[in-house]
Order: sequence, then structure tokens, then C-alpha cells
Amino acid sequence: MIRPRIGRFDRMGGESGDNRILLVFDGDCAFCQTCVNAGHRFLPYMPAVRAWQGLDLGAAGLTREEVMTSVQLLGPGGLRAHGARAIGVMLAVQPHAAWRALGRVMLAPPVSWAAEAGYQLVSRYRHLLPGSTTCGVPPV
Repeated sequence: MIRPRIGRFDRMGGESGDNRILLVFDGDCAFCQTCVNAGHRFLPYMPAVRAWQGLDLGAAGLTREEVMTSVQLLGPGGLRAHGARAIGVMLAVQPHAAWRALGRVMLAPPVSWAAEAGYQLVSRYRHLLPGSTTCGVPPV
């Protein structure tokens, strides 16, 4: 189980200092932005969030292909997760027990397999979802 040490919680910007976790998402996708907004609204802890379009991918250790296909979570101690696992880890580090439990369940097989399959399906067809008319993902 990945459980990074989290410092002082800040509802809007993640935590401070070397313990900062970074969530990288597609800033051209309205559906993705809606999900980030929901995280800010509902989660007690939200990591720092950056659109990949405004990030130095090489410095972050990411490739264009990685960031175009799924959300990326980067953190202290070499923490790297993407897709449904990134969401599960983000939930597992919440200060409230209910969110942590949901994250742990989401990270455990066979739920993790179903979560990743669902994530990939949504990711592939996100341009068809409500509110995604500005999504930069080309239709399949």
C-alpha cells in the first residue's frame, strides 16, 4: 500500500513543502476539469493540480503519451501512479477514514481491475461525456 507521509493539509492547494503531491491532468478536457473541480469541492485534501499543457514534462519525468492517456499522480519518495490507481491513492491519503477506506478498496484486486477498466473506458470516450465539448481528445 502506498501511503506517503502527508504534511499540513490545505483544502485548496495540497500540502506544503517536500511532501507535496502533484496531480497532472488534461487541461484541454472539460470533463477532466469538471472532475478536478469536484475533487476540490468534495475532498478534504486535494493535491496540487496542474494541467500537463503548462508543465515541463521532462522535468516531471513524464511523457506526452502518458499525460494524454491518463491522469498522473507524482509525489514524495518516488510516488507515481496513473489512471484509476492515481485516484485510489489520492483517496487513500485523505484525512477522513471513509475516503481512505474507499481508496484502499479501490486499490485492492479485483476492485482495482474493474476500476482501471472503467477508467480506461471513460478516458477513451471522455469527449462524448456531458460538458466535454471542448475536450482536446479526437473522436475515436
